[in-house]
Amino acid sequence: MKDLRKHLHIGTSGWSYKDWKGLYYPEKLKPVQYLEYYSREFQCVEINTSFYHLPKAQTVLNWAAAVPEDFRFCPKLSRYVSHYQKLRDAAESLRLFFDRFDPVKEKLGPVLIQLPAHVPFHVEVARPFFELLKKNYGEYAFALEIRHESWLEPQSVQLLQQFDITLVIAQSGMPFPYHEMVTARHIYIRFHGPGKLYASSYHHNTLLAYARKCVRWLRDGHELWIFFNNDFYGYSIENARLLEKYILEGMAGKRAI
Repeated sequence: MKDLRKHLHIGTSGWSYKDWKGLYYPEKLKPVQYLEYYSREFQCVEINTSFYHLPKAQTVLNWAAAVPEDFRFCPKLSRYVSHYQKLRDAAESLRLFFDRFDPVKEKLGPVLIQLPAHVPFHVEVARPFFELLKKNYGEYAFALEIRHESWLEPQSVQLLQQFDITLVIAQSGMPFPYHEMVTARHIYIRFHGPGKLYASSYHHNTLLAYARKCVRWLRDGHELWIFFNNDFYGYSIENARLLEKYILEGMAGKRAI
């Protein structure tokens, strides 16, 4: 079980939310102390701010210094690459992004690339982009979250498998494309809320069903990265705790999986 446990990473999508004060973080705790406090319980977190703007170099170093050695960050790639450039001519934008994170790459899990619904799959765009990632950033792992169903077509899936890029399993009450296809050793799951986006909690039976799948994937040799993005009212914290509990019980044989 110990060997499998090190391949399980569960956390939340971000750690600095105002409504978590008093709900998760002690009232007197300063925001600059939130990450260190969070890292006492969780071993990984997504960095959402990097999607909107590049963090300062010192900020990234401060994040890395605030957490234990085995803690991991999964930064979200700049939306300039995914939403505005739509994966085209991205060499310079990628360089700027990774210049920020290269100094702490040993503390990173997969880099999340989130695509909008208006970016469908085109092999003539995807292949050069994936080749660029492999050539210049081959030491990183990547996870692709999509919003257009064309990315689920066989040619897209085969390309993702070829370049060892994870196709994110994204669960939500929204009409986002849903799948459970495995395209790489890393499996990346994002929970956005079963009802109202970001503001609804998962039923324990739903989490138990996912725990069964997660235990099977772990036993098959996969590395799991699981993040809850339903941060309103602290739902993500509660759901992450419960899913981890169910998975660990299943791995230990304490719960039928």
